[in-house]
Amino acid sequence: MKHAAGTLAFLARCVVVGLAAAFVIGLFWPSSGQRLRTRLHLPGATAANAQAAAPAPASYADAVAAAAPSVVNIYVNKIVNAPAIKMYDNPVLQQMLGGTLTTYARREQTLGSGVIVSAQGYVLTNYHVISHATDIQVLLYDGRVAQAHVVGSDEETDLAVLKIDAGNLPVIQLAEQKPRPGDVVLAIGNPLGLNQTVSMGIVSAVGRQLNVSSAEDFSAMGRQLNASSAEDFIQTDAAINPGNSGGALVNVEGQLVGINTLLINRNTSTKNIGFAIPADTAKNVLDQIVATGHVVRGWLGADYSFVPVAANGGLPAAARGASVTDVYPGSPAALAGIQPHDILLRIGDDDIRDPADLRRRESAIKPGTSVEISGLRNGSPFHVTAKLTERPPMSVDTSTASDE
Repeated sequence: MKHAAGTLAFLARCVVVGLAAAFVIGLFWPSSGQRLRTRLHLPGATAANAQAAAPAPASYADAVAAAAPSVVNIYVNKIVNAPAIKMYDNPVLQQMLGGTLTTYARREQTLGSGVIVSAQGYVLTNYHVISHATDIQVLLYDGRVAQAHVVGSDEETDLAVLKIDAGNLPVIQLAEQKPRPGDVVLAIGNPLGLNQTVSMGIVSAVGRQLNVSSAEDFSAMGRQLNASSAEDFIQTDAAINPGNSGGALVNVEGQLVGINTLLINRNTSTKNIGFAIPADTAKNVLDQIVATGHVVRGWLGADYSFVPVAANGGLPAAARGASVTDVYPGSPAALAGIQPHDILLRIGDDDIRDPADLRRRESAIKPGTSVEISGLRNGSPFHVTAKLTERPPMSVDTSTASDE
C-alpha cells in the first residue's frame, strides 16, 4: 500500500514539474511546440505555417499555359465620324469661300483582347473595344480566325459578350476566391498588336472607386468614366497597355480574376496603375446577357455623394451612409418622399457604407421590389418604403475613342 502511494506521489510530482516546464517554454518560446509538430509531421501543423514555409515559384509558366489559350485577339472595323478641316475661322470668309466645319465618315480598325468563357463560343471583352463595330474578327490561340457577332453589351460596366462559331474551344477557369491586395496576378492580352503578351504584378487594391471629378486623368483606351457607375475595380501594377482591353487578369493558378479595362491616362507621368473589372461582376453580366440580351438593374432614382464630415459625427461607425444630392422627378425615391440632403443609412437589411455601396445594392434589387429605406433628415431618423424600377439606359461617351 505504501509502495503504491509512493508511486502515485512520484507521478504527481512529475506531472507538476512537466506542466511547469511547459508553461515556461510556452511563455518564452510560444512557437516552439508548433515547430516541433511540423518537424515531426504530427497533427496540428497548420496550413498557414506550411504556406509561409513554401518558397515563391521561380516561374509562372504553368499559370500562363493554363490561361493563355483562352485569351483571344479581337480585330474590329468601325465607321466613325471625324471632323473635317475647318479652313477659315472668319464666318464671312466661310460664307463666301466655303470651308465650314463638317464631319465625314471614315473606316477605322482597332484591336483589343477577349476571353473565352464558354465552350459554346461566348467571349467576354470590353464594350469600348467593339462599340460601333461593322465587322469583328477573333484570332484564336491556335491560329484559327473566327467571325464574331455581338450577343449583347453593358455600357455601364464596359462589358460585351461576343459569340463565335468554332469547336474545341479552350475555356478559362474562373477563380473561386476573390483576389487580395498583395496577390500576384498576370495580365494576358494583345497590347499594341503583340500577340499573347504576359505581364506580371500584384493586386494593389480591391474595391477601388475612381474619382470621376478627375476623370480626364483616366483613359480606358477609348472609354469615358460614368459618374453614376457603381463599379469597384481591381487595381494592379501589372502592365496594361492599349490592346490589353478585354484581356484576362489571372492568378498564379491561371484562373480568371478580372477583365482588364482601364489605365491611367498616358498624358500623365503616373505609371503602373491599371484597373480590371472583377470576375464575379463579369460573370453576372455574362449570365444576364446570355439569358436576356441585356442587364437589368434596380433603380431608386437619386444621386448620392459622401456624407459630409459634420453630418457624419453622430453616425455609427458601421453605417457611414450616403448623402442624397438630387432626386429625379417621378422616380421611386421621389414617390417615397426622399429629399435632397437626406442621409441614407440602410436599404432593406443592409447597412450602407458609402455612395458606391448603395449604388451596388440598389442595382442588385429586382425591379418591382419594395424595399424599406432608413436614414436621417435634419438629424432625425426616418423610414420610407420605395418600389424600385428598372434603371434606364445610361449613355457612355465613346466618341473620343483613340487607338485601342
